[in-house]
Amino acid sequence: MFYNNESLEFQQKYIDSLSIIGSLSNLFSDSKVPYLYYRIAEKIFCRSFNANDLSRGDIALDAAKSNVGIGLKTFLKNNEKTLQKVAEFNKDRILYENKNEVDIVNIIASLRNKRIDFAEKLSNVEKSYYHCVVRGDNRFHLYEESMDLINIENITSIKKKKNSIWFHDGIHEYTFNLSKSTLIKRFNTSQYLAEFDVEILENPLDDIKKCFSEDAKLFENGSDLFDTVYLPLYSKNKKVSERSSLNQWNASGRERNPNEIYIPIPSKVHKYSPTFFPQRDKPFNLHLPSGKILSVKVCQDNSKALMSNPNKALGKWLLRDVLGLKEGELLTYQKLQTIGIDSIRLDKIDDENFKINFVSFGSFEEYLDFYED
Repeated sequence: MFYNNESLEFQQKYIDSLSIIGSLSNLFSDSKVPYLYYRIAEKIFCRSFNANDLSRGDIALDAAKSNVGIGLKTFLKNNEKTLQKVAEFNKDRILYENKNEVDIVNIIASLRNKRIDFAEKLSNVEKSYYHCVVRGDNRFHLYEESMDLINIENITSIKKKKNSIWFHDGIHEYTFNLSKSTLIKRFNTSQYLAEFDVEILENPLDDIKKCFSEDAKLFENGSDLFDTVYLPLYSKNKKVSERSSLNQWNASGRERNPNEIYIPIPSKVHKYSPTFFPQRDKPFNLHLPSGKILSVKVCQDNSKALMSNPNKALGKWLLRDVLGLKEGELLTYQKLQTIGIDSIRLDKIDDENFKINFVSFGSFEEYLDFYED
């Protein structure tokens, strides 16, 4: 497991941070169960263990360190046999609607497996785990288990109950909610890696006010807020052009490297975010989810393309390492659909450093709607 392989120093830092956040629970609830917002849990995990934060991307993993991927969850202890959502397939409804129960289960299981595989390739990890903070009365419990692919060949006990389909793959129990298009997995959390008390402050607001005293030094490390734009991995009509952008290697004319691509930058992106990118042909650093850094630049007429230097580096990473395409195999929108993404998000750290993450269907349109509504 991940947690037990980390240093005692990192483990204690993690426990201390969770305890502090849990102590503030009376800001939100009167319950004896400490409150923990999942976004805060993600930040605490990544900062405590110096892990790569993947939570801003719409992929199956929230964090990665070395060759290990992590899906982070927090939920109530209850009877230690809780059902929790692990994936959503609302935008894939067209693939399984009007199918019988067996076909639906096989389609959803295949999509889930492809998304885990995509996330692991994107993050350059070999194995993934769920890391869970289980919340009980005045106490946090830490639990981990392997993030297994669904064993499709071993699926049994398929039963439809009202609006859900239940099934088992010989390792885990799942249910697929038809109305919400969500895959839910049962977590059996009877054995914990660690557990510790959380002292919930009676009047946490008073204690927070003390932090804002005249001598308090707050926010010394700055903020994680970024200037952000979204770019589509497709052209018009939800198609990937066969001879440009992500399939630029297939363009006619001169002989091209099989990894030669560019990510299109629509003119509206420049219109709505005119100062986001450096000037045309000025190199800057693109930080990949795996931690690797590529040198890239904006180029071509009207600054319509994001390309790497050397040009083949971006295509090698995106087409081969992440999407798993063979040389000479065209990228299609259907391929993007099976892994649940069709756009990327760029976060501007500063003028020379940018982060890239993959995002789900419709994200680019939502970005445009924000400016055009």
